[in-house]
Amino acid sequence: MATVITSKKACSVNPLKMSQPIGAALAFLGLNRCMPLLHGSQGCTAFGLVLFVRHFREAIPLQTTAMNEVATILGGMDNVEQAIVNICNRARPEVIGLCSTGLTETKGDDVEGYLKLIRAKHPELDGVPIVYVSTPDYKDAFQDGWSKAVTGIVRQLAQPAAVRAERQVNVLAGSHLTPGDLEEIREMAEAFGLDPILVPDLSGSLDGHIPEDFSPTTLGGTRLEQIRAMGASRATIAVGEQMRPAAEALEQKTGVPYTLFERLTGLTANDRLLAFLSRESGRQVPDKYRRQRSQLVDAMLDGHFFFGGKRVAVGAEPDLLWDVGCWLAEMGCELEAVTTAHSPLLERLPSAEVTIGDLEDLERLAHGCDLLITHSHGRQAAERLGIPFLRMGMPTFDRLGAAHRLSVGYRGTRDLVFEIGNLFLANAHDNRPDTWTPAKEERHAGAPATAH
Repeated sequence: MATVITSKKACSVNPLKMSQPIGAALAFLGLNRCMPLLHGSQGCTAFGLVLFVRHFREAIPLQTTAMNEVATILGGMDNVEQAIVNICNRARPEVIGLCSTGLTETKGDDVEGYLKLIRAKHPELDGVPIVYVSTPDYKDAFQDGWSKAVTGIVRQLAQPAAVRAERQVNVLAGSHLTPGDLEEIREMAEAFGLDPILVPDLSGSLDGHIPEDFSPTTLGGTRLEQIRAMGASRATIAVGEQMRPAAEALEQKTGVPYTLFERLTGLTANDRLLAFLSRESGRQVPDKYRRQRSQLVDAMLDGHFFFGGKRVAVGAEPDLLWDVGCWLAEMGCELEAVTTAHSPLLERLPSAEVTIGDLEDLERLAHGCDLLITHSHGRQAAERLGIPFLRMGMPTFDRLGAAHRLSVGYRGTRDLVFEIGNLFLANAHDNRPDTWTPAKEERHAGAPATAH
């Protein structure tokens, strides 16, 4: 059981977390022909736009209600109305995802009331679903915004069905999964003859493909008719604790039972998933996954010599931290953990402590560690500490292929064994600067004067 420590600093010195509206906007980017809309200032949207473009290296459709000082004081209904009407006239989206920001939440805009008045005034908007989620960026974090957006999507758009589709399953995907991860999960379900509906599906919209034609909205993802058909599925697979509220909302509305998979990195975690898919489909596990499992076991045998006893510092959103941290512990590593927000998983993390803090806290805990894992903003800390650095999470803007990184399934876990194992191998001899820490002081206590 880990002790959860919340940082009491007056400010975040080097932020680790990203805001709720950005997480919600990314969830909406996983829907086909969708236009995410942030209700706030232009700067709020510009920040998210730059972050997504640098991470995915793709064109990102993202709009703003462009609140200024006067509109903020008097209320933003006119801005919301103008933004929605303009988007519908010019981009003609199938869905609009509307997210609040700290600015409009502090003012207290009644956005749901605004939408009722806007629809009464503009009957031409009747065919366009507008999913609104309250995502103030002064509380919670990235995965919370994603969770609220997916919950809003299933509550508003999924529909009950009288007849079940025997081969159809829902997959509610957490924000810690890359487009490459989602593609792997889809292939695993399809290998059992199942027809998965992924919500949201970034593997269709942000997988780095070249479109045939220009579109002002998203270029793929979950179609509106697929979301509406989720109530006909035989089961729901929820990946990540953050997807529990969405899975519960879907079950309450449509009666489709759900099974939560807290992580899909590691041997036991994927054994559980494949056993579930086998039960739901009535088919045996395909030979290729038996082979992949054997390859993973062999990779773990090869790698455990280099993982055992290593200290690894990980800074990530709660679900990604749980995913990577538990697997590292299974490989014999000791964990130093920093995350962004509260989660039911934190107390169960295989670490003595987990800190809800920032990259400054992570750097402090990483002294004497053998590896640092976090997103690209942690690279300076790794350089100062002189330890290997693995980029994981969002944003990853100084390396190519972030969208295609694979860390789930037998294959993804095997690749992670090799990637991290090679980092340990390449740094087998400690070339780090002699940064003095209490741990080193204890280690060298009583050493003869000639030892140095």
